[in-house]
Amino acid sequence: MSYSLAGKLVVAISSRALFDFEEENHLFETSDDSAYMKLQLERLSIPAKAGVAFPLVKKLLTFNQGKEQRVEVVILSRNDPVSGLRVFRSAQHHGLRLERGVFTRGRPPYHYLRSLQANLFLSANEDDVRATIEAGFPAARVYPESNKTAESHPNEIRIAFDGDAVLFSDEAEQVFQDQGLEAFVNHERQKVAIPLPPGPFKPLLQALHQLQANGNPDQDMRIRTALVTARSAPAHERAIRTLMNWGIAVDEAMFLGGLSKHDFLKEFEPDFFFDDQTGHCQAASSVVPTGHVVSGIANAPK
Repeated sequence: MSYSLAGKLVVAISSRALFDFEEENHLFETSDDSAYMKLQLERLSIPAKAGVAFPLVKKLLTFNQGKEQRVEVVILSRNDPVSGLRVFRSAQHHGLRLERGVFTRGRPPYHYLRSLQANLFLSANEDDVRATIEAGFPAARVYPESNKTAESHPNEIRIAFDGDAVLFSDEAEQVFQDQGLEAFVNHERQKVAIPLPPGPFKPLLQALHQLQANGNPDQDMRIRTALVTARSAPAHERAIRTLMNWGIAVDEAMFLGGLSKHDFLKEFEPDFFFDDQTGHCQAASSVVPTGHVVSGIANAPK
């Protein structure tokens, strides 16, 4: 019987999101792929340093115990297969059990997400992230320079999500952008009992919820989620009602009404934060690992 990914939490991740390949990437962008390949081959025996998503991946893999493999992390990369050797060697050096990878040598790799049944794709390439979201999969452009200090909760995976255009559709955000705050509040008050359409990251929140719910009660690792949104009362109610309608609970909800998310994220210390607004992402990346969700009206092609 062939191996199946059904029922698993599947995270596809680029080599640059998992490891610090910024120096090598600079060579790729200023030269050509042959110079990049040569450098990676020369450094084959030198383990790459941990990248921005490394702590999250390391924690997720702890859900795999014995024969029970509940999380699958797959390298999905524009790297060439030779450079992929260094990726797998680096993973082995750091104690990450990664067994599967797809390397496309410069071609967009997102086409393989359907075959992987992926719940999340993390990449440093904005075009790949945008194409992935348009194809219907949760994806975020990681900020490689993000602060990676959110490792003070060794037995807890903490993930924070923005609301509109991330967990929820950007329906209400479009009203805000077009007509202003007052119209947005009235719109949400009038539709308070109508669940918001799902956004690109609902499937990931759902998969995390299932991973936690179906877990071994003796499992040391726990999952803690937070909604961190610029919404405030009374617009908060529709967001809460939507999550209730989905049958998905979050552990914390922060309705900040325009307050900077920076300080609140610093206190929550997530292993990853996802937001659609570049301003929020840039501020957050100074304190926590951050991913830009290239979705909604705020990210419409100019």
